[in-house]
Amino acid sequence: MSIENLGAAPILLAFSGGLDTSFCVPWLKETYGRPVITVTVDTGGIDAAAAATLESRAKELGAVEHHIVAAKSAYFDRVLRYLLMGNARRGQMYPFCVGAERVLQAQMIAEMAKSLGSASVAHGCTAAGNDQVRFEVALRTLAPGLEIIAPVRDRAFKRPEQLAFLQERGLPIPPYGAAYSVNRGLWGVTIGGQETLTSNGSIPDEAWVLTRDAFTQPKAAERHTIGFTHGVPTSLDGQALDPVTLIEALEALASPFGIGRGIHLGDTVIGTKGRVAFEAPAADVLITAHRELEKLVLTGRQARIKELVAAPYGDLVHEGHHLDPVCRDIEALLVSSQQRVTGEVTVLFRPGSCFVEGVTSPWSLMAASKGVYGEAAGEWSPADALGYSKMLALTGMFYTRAGQKAEGQS
Repeated sequence: MSIENLGAAPILLAFSGGLDTSFCVPWLKETYGRPVITVTVDTGGIDAAAAATLESRAKELGAVEHHIVAAKSAYFDRVLRYLLMGNARRGQMYPFCVGAERVLQAQMIAEMAKSLGSASVAHGCTAAGNDQVRFEVALRTLAPGLEIIAPVRDRAFKRPEQLAFLQERGLPIPPYGAAYSVNRGLWGVTIGGQETLTSNGSIPDEAWVLTRDAFTQPKAAERHTIGFTHGVPTSLDGQALDPVTLIEALEALASPFGIGRGIHLGDTVIGTKGRVAFEAPAADVLITAHRELEKLVLTGRQARIKELVAAPYGDLVHEGHHLDPVCRDIEALLVSSQQRVTGEVTVLFRPGSCFVEGVTSPWSLMAASKGVYGEAAGEWSPADALGYSKMLALTGMFYTRAGQKAEGQS
């Protein structure tokens, strides 16, 4: 259907199929009297059946058109590869499962609005979350002239109110209803519910999406090998795969073990403390494996300097500033650091655990030495080692001596 046939200018709605965006479709239609076009940017977690369900649900809710934009490869190339190169985790725990994709989604929705000739974009974010900031910073950066409509935030609709609104009209209800807010992408899943509104307690086992029954029905251990080329995952158990396919395959392998499950408590973009449950099996395995491979091939200084910029990079992405030019500068350093991060990592999956058994690389700094740690000297002699220890102690020795002199000691 063309824009010319829609009458009044349409509103483009970023559509996930959850309660908030499901509510927005009929509410926008009734409130603005304008057609609504739903757009889902697929950054992972949407198979053919899910895509068909999303389109059907959008149409049942009243959307005149539904578009799905394939973006998994773009998501990896533009965002995830750098988070992986930086071994980035928020609060040393959360691997930026879902929030990292919001800026890319906003970019693609802005492009879609331009191509469809719409000047209005809507989202279903609340006033208390991070996504409102991510979406709107990106949209205002890319297309300052766009009208941004945020009914859930601006009218302060609660989830039970939205559920009642849909039920009164006999419209489809998302699978989780008002109980849980579930977001899924290539890098994992986030789950928010009543239990995550406070700082204590976990969500029930049935609320987990990928790792349900992992500990009530534990699996026997499994061993797998992951290959990296210049810091990018390129093979799984000896089979060459593109990164997206590899991540999806690894998620299927690691999920039944409960690997990558956690509840993250930290600082939100808006300044409050927030808590969210997450499942990131593939992300957890890849970051763990990649970090160990780096330890084999990077110098200590390379690793330390990279860590200094990787954490701020993760925060910039998480907070919606991925379009800031400083991110391109950091990405350049990360890419440079990965020139020798090529090799294989063997991992053992056990319930709740990804154990790195060993790493190999043609660029191994360990294999480059003639010495054997703790056993035999290599490119140095015992006398060299004695002299090195003496020289290394000089600073501390001088500090102690100065203190003794100041205190009148001999």
